[in-house]
Amino acid sequence: MEKLYFASDYQEGMCEEILERLRETNRVPVSGYGTDEYCEAAREKIRSACGLPDAEVFFISGGTQANKTVIAAALREYQGVISADTGHVNLHEAGAIEYTGHKVLAVPGDHGKLPAKALREYLETFYGDANHEHMVQPGMVYISQPTEYGTLYSKQELTELREICDQYELPLYADGARLAYALACEENDVTLCDLAHLTDVFYIGGTKCGAMIGEAIVIRNKALMPHFFTSIKQHGALLAKGRLLGISFGTLFTNGLYETLGTHALEMAAKLKQALRENHWKFFFETPTNQIFVVVENEVLKQLGESVVYSFWEKYDDTHTVIRFATSWATPQEDVDQLIGLLRTLSA
Repeated sequence: MEKLYFASDYQEGMCEEILERLRETNRVPVSGYGTDEYCEAAREKIRSACGLPDAEVFFISGGTQANKTVIAAALREYQGVISADTGHVNLHEAGAIEYTGHKVLAVPGDHGKLPAKALREYLETFYGDANHEHMVQPGMVYISQPTEYGTLYSKQELTELREICDQYELPLYADGARLAYALACEENDVTLCDLAHLTDVFYIGGTKCGAMIGEAIVIRNKALMPHFFTSIKQHGALLAKGRLLGISFGTLFTNGLYETLGTHALEMAAKLKQALRENHWKFFFETPTNQIFVVVENEVLKQLGESVVYSFWEKYDDTHTVIRFATSWATPQEDVDQLIGLLRTLSA
């Protein structure tokens, strides 16, 4: 039997709608670097969806490129970015932020989230230190929606973070690598417009949400990062054939496709979560989106690995490991059914 792939949400190529649109436009000559009509049409769709008619929208090649380019462009040379200790920029980007000369200022998180209370305490402690001018200055706050742990910020939680950022004059930046799965979630109360107005800059994930590659960075405050196009180029994240990203996002933002793709992933995740509960598998903790974290005995894990590709998350204890199953916009129902059957067998 071929292995079942549940390791991540970017294992497949692109959704058929984008593939067809790329085929239709393949021979049309256009200008490069995102200056073509497809990119501009996609920008207008995104501005409309965000309720930000004057926002700047840039297409960039990937999530790490988006994070390091945004953060480096927003910060002064003596500043760092505040993140939950589990934030992607702190753990899983190979020091990309530090490579730009900026420190990640890690704050203890709560299941992937940066609590407003923890942020306030960090800032009060920092500025209460008479020696703070000798330290890396906080210059931006980074969050992700959903988080690395598949959890969601509520509108109230985002509003509280926004108020603290305003008090300390810090821009708030949201990583939206998996944003489609947040927007489609029944437990979510943060709309795209809410996110756009509660942050200074955020990005809409394409790579993990139906596109072959690419993210769309939305900048509400244009003065925050002047000459951002040049920064993208400098960081090696500007595609010469920018049309690929413009066509992709133009398609994703037509007829609600972006959220439709997210909904499919959540439906597949819900079926898998229910089966895990029924067969008494232990959750590390439960999440509302498409990432599922399970504590598995190491001996059982060896058997599971013979048929399933999963993601290692962390060591739980000497005999157990935390793993992640992730569903995606493309997860087949048949694969979920086969995995459920295997889980039943292993739990018997």
